[in-house]
Amino acid sequence: MSELTMLTDLYQLTMLYGYYKNKMVDRRAVFTMFFRDAPGLRYAVMAGNEQFRDYILNLRFSEDDLAYLASLKQFDRDFLDYLRDFRFTGSIDMVKEGSLIFPGEPIVRVDAPLAQAQLIETTLLTLVGHQSLIATKAHRVYRAAQGDRVMEFGLRRAQGPDAGVLGARAAYIGGVSSTSNVLAGQRFGIPVSGTHAHSWVMAFDSELEAFRAYANCFPNNALLLVDTYDTLLSGVPNAIKVFEELRAKGHKPLGIRLDSGDLAYLSIKARRMLDKAGFEDVIICASNDLDETLIRDLKLQGAVIDLWGVGTKMITSADRSAFGGVYKMNALESNGQLLPKIKLSDNPVKVTLPGMQELYRLYDEDGMAVADLITLADEVIDESQPLTIFDPQDTWKKMTLNRFTCKKLLEPLVKNGQAVGDYPSLQDIRAHRKQDEQTIWEQHLRLVYPTAFKVDWSDKLWQLRNTMLHENDGKD
Repeated sequence: MSELTMLTDLYQLTMLYGYYKNKMVDRRAVFTMFFRDAPGLRYAVMAGNEQFRDYILNLRFSEDDLAYLASLKQFDRDFLDYLRDFRFTGSIDMVKEGSLIFPGEPIVRVDAPLAQAQLIETTLLTLVGHQSLIATKAHRVYRAAQGDRVMEFGLRRAQGPDAGVLGARAAYIGGVSSTSNVLAGQRFGIPVSGTHAHSWVMAFDSELEAFRAYANCFPNNALLLVDTYDTLLSGVPNAIKVFEELRAKGHKPLGIRLDSGDLAYLSIKARRMLDKAGFEDVIICASNDLDETLIRDLKLQGAVIDLWGVGTKMITSADRSAFGGVYKMNALESNGQLLPKIKLSDNPVKVTLPGMQELYRLYDEDGMAVADLITLADEVIDESQPLTIFDPQDTWKKMTLNRFTCKKLLEPLVKNGQAVGDYPSLQDIRAHRKQDEQTIWEQHLRLVYPTAFKVDWSDKLWQLRNTMLHENDGKD
């Protein structure tokens, strides 16, 4: 992904130039990424780590890049020469891809020379923010389907090729079983699936002829779109005729697809017709501007649907256009010491946490997650001793854990500019998401009015932030 070096905001480069002119580029800095607001709920699915890692490992300015920057007439020759040898030499820790994450907690920690830590901000927020947004939306759809399979087919409505391809990757992490996106299937090994459009049926003299022609091409994978003309009067009956012909030849038809009308009513009627004809194992696929809310309601209305095709509203995260990711400085080297930094604001939600931080997930005796705890990096949690945690805003809300286990969530991705270990396969990432999901109580994941998952701070971190707030520190 070396072509992404210039995928940045101009102000990152003007700040780099300022750091260079003020001889600050090599000062050690610590930044974290977090999100303030999840896409319509109080959790998200971490995604995009692999693409960010590839960007970091290939971060370098080409001669064409430098020529373009020179044409802006904003940077001197010495600075451009500095960029020619620019490489990322720092360390990055991230929450594992596929993990469930919560607002306000550090999901990425960057420890690097100031210039390097600054430059990567925009690309980090783009790559991780977009895929986490779509993975979260897909996870909501997947959960609403309650075990039914979900097919992603939003490429034609995605905001460009990258959003379509990486969105399909993210959706697969979130829970979809397949994608219609052939490039995503080729690139990432995601199962691909699809049927035919209404134009196929309209290209023949009759619906029955169209169904027969398609079944002849795909006798063991015939999924017929039955709503071009009249779903129940012609579509399903004609499909049944073709299925009977296939069965007589020793083939097993796959199913039908509904793409319009009252999907609950039509699926119930179609199911009865298929079963009566002896096709109990033929599936019903449904599509038509579906999202998690509509799928939930259709299931409540008794819809008999085995495969949900979800496009526009998933690939665009239609009800939430952005992830809300934030990247802030937490510490900066001064005179050989790494000093905590804090951003102040009249808006309390924009006041940041100072210092180099660590993130732990706390589990009860049954292995269920109780809370996430943000600490300073030099703190040690002793699992053999009781641990009292408290709400950082309403500090009177306390909980003491007597028997618990904890897991450090920030894992090394890059160390001293080099990749740490082999990156897991997409199948392994998806499996991790399933496993992680099993440790989170249902009330934190429900579609409507979920209960907030506890994200607490250690007493030491709370004291540091409180002290810096009162001293008005961090405003040099």
